[in-house]
Amino acid sequence: MVRQKNNFKFRNSDYLDLAFEQAKLNLGSTGENPSVGCVIEKNGSIISTGYTSYLGRPHAEFNALNKKISFKGSNLYVTLEPCSHHGKTPPCVNEIIKKKVKKIFFSLNDIDIRSKNKAKKILNNSKILVKRNLLKKKGLNFYKSYLLSKDNKYPLIDCKIAISKDYFTKNKKKKWLTNQYSRKRAHLLRSMYDCLITTSKSINEDNSLLNCRIEGLEKKSPNILIIDRNLTLKKNSNLFKIRNRKIIIVTTSNYQNKINYFKKKKVKIIKLISLNTKYDFLKLFSKVRKLKYSRILVESGLQFTNFLLQNKLIHNIFIFKTKVKLKKNGINFSTNRHIKKIKLNNKIKVNLQNEDLYKIRLK
Repeated sequence: MVRQKNNFKFRNSDYLDLAFEQAKLNLGSTGENPSVGCVIEKNGSIISTGYTSYLGRPHAEFNALNKKISFKGSNLYVTLEPCSHHGKTPPCVNEIIKKKVKKIFFSLNDIDIRSKNKAKKILNNSKILVKRNLLKKKGLNFYKSYLLSKDNKYPLIDCKIAISKDYFTKNKKKKWLTNQYSRKRAHLLRSMYDCLITTSKSINEDNSLLNCRIEGLEKKSPNILIIDRNLTLKKNSNLFKIRNRKIIIVTTSNYQNKINYFKKKKVKIIKLISLNTKYDFLKLFSKVRKLKYSRILVESGLQFTNFLLQNKLIHNIFIFKTKVKLKKNGINFSTNRHIKKIKLNNKIKVNLQNEDLYKIRLK
């Protein structure tokens, strides 16, 4: 029997693709720091990987290089320019030089002025070759929330919604619209955001936990911000049962007894004069950004989703779509015409057992 030779070779972009997969592991859980991924290759084999730790430190490069193996002559692939400034941890470029790495490949220059466009010169001075802007388009998309956090006073606002084949968002006869595989994927999606926005109406109707019910990701459930103009949120809602998670209620109500009740539950209350216009919500999102949230996922009913769509406040929308028509068993509590206008032209490659997931960039 003749053994066929495997001529497949990884390209530099393939290794950097794997680094982006590493970066996804802590996306939404690295605080003010971006989630970075790192892959180190030597003689055609991956010898180490790393990603930014929880709350942002240590950095990906440090984690990948912090092993008792030889990195001399290796190639390092990292999704963002290595830091070169002294902060709470030493610069990653120092660690790269110390470990005698031969080449560095990264996607984007950092936008932090302390390190921006400085790594190449420092590494070149130590005879380390540097290739920048590899998979730049992917990097710009992946780091959208980080780029916004430095250049904009508003966070990234994404939205998730589920629809039937005939564009209904509720099933009169069943609790769930989608199957268990889509629901698990939704939990994974939540883990990639640091704050989830919903409405009191949605919570009162569904009594959802809005957490990550996937083994190993429970601690990555995002904090919750609830739009509750008239303080109608039920006191016995299930989401209050989840520990170690911050809950914020945004209201225009002066119902002091209920405000005091929620404060005793350690719920943060944000009072606004109005919550009706695009300007009102831009003001709210600015406050959310000041609370150090940069990645927001909206999970609510069709009415609030429509408001955000009409006012062009959503950056990306994730649409879970079943292949079943609900017909008379389907119901919507608001118009579905805005959802119907969205062209489903970017299907994510994931097996959801006869259901589809789309990610549509809106701005």
